[in-house]
Amino acid sequence: MKIAINGFGRIGRAILRQILTTTRGEAVEIALINDIAPLDICAYLFQYDSTFGPFPHAVTHGDGTLSVLEQKIPFRHEADLTRVDLSGVDVVLDCTGIARSSDVAQRGLAAGATKVLISGPSPAAEQTVVYGANEDQLGAARIVSNASCTTNGLAPLVKLVDEIGGIASAHMTTIHCYTNSQPMVDAPRGDFARSRAGALSMVPTTSSATHLIDEVLPHLKGRISGAAVRVPTASVSAVDLVAQLHSPVEEHRFIAALQAGCAASEVLGWTDMPLVSSDLRARPESLVLAAPEIRRVGDQQVRVFGWYDNEWGFSARMLDVARLMARP
Repeated sequence: MKIAINGFGRIGRAILRQILTTTRGEAVEIALINDIAPLDICAYLFQYDSTFGPFPHAVTHGDGTLSVLEQKIPFRHEADLTRVDLSGVDVVLDCTGIARSSDVAQRGLAAGATKVLISGPSPAAEQTVVYGANEDQLGAARIVSNASCTTNGLAPLVKLVDEIGGIASAHMTTIHCYTNSQPMVDAPRGDFARSRAGALSMVPTTSSATHLIDEVLPHLKGRISGAAVRVPTASVSAVDLVAQLHSPVEEHRFIAALQAGCAASEVLGWTDMPLVSSDLRARPESLVLAAPEIRRVGDQQVRVFGWYDNEWGFSARMLDVARLMARP
């Protein structure tokens, strides 16, 4: 698979780290990285990461290349990707966060790449895909959204719970670490609560997963609501799902079915330990279910709690979906 990374921020850098340090199936050739920031600061931020720690190998740069592990990766600084020749590239991983219009989303195709995968929700996408939930709907789409990190954690879980007992209704709360969408000190934002300093308060807000779950699992449309609370931690978030099932279920049978579902899943993990968020940093799963937190209330209501590294796990799914898109 031959890829280009457009946008070398949190997700773009995590994707490159995974390509260089993990072996997950076929080899990945990196044809190009593009970012408007200077190469020296991009190289520095790749080598020294406050969340994941220093990259364990030398990182150098020069002559328009980023050099790491004996690879010299071409690096460009184009605001408009159509100025770059991407002939022969299977998938552009668009990690800029701005590919929301058709004009911007199609630039990778105009540059010569075969397909584009967007690292977030996008109205310009032909299909929204969550690996482990609806990847069978990918089809021949050329511009695809990888949804959001929370949707990647929620959708496979919702699909599993629905298969076990049938979901009549459910509410999800994501307890989410702060992100670049929040200021470090109070500053105006469209959302009043998100205008407050992200590292100082818990901030109740919305989650894009609320509407994306309807796109990914349309047979459950209108049955699942959701919200978010941003919390003052830098990495690892959680999904707290409370669901009313169609059928009565015994707690031990429900837990056993969840554990079996996780064992059979490529993206769901399981832990019996009483972990805290920092224990899940750099885990590649979309969601790791926490067995000590699973509850049944009455005959038909269940509560399921799971952890997800909203950067590392999401980046792993970007690569999984890109592999599917690159297949002939």
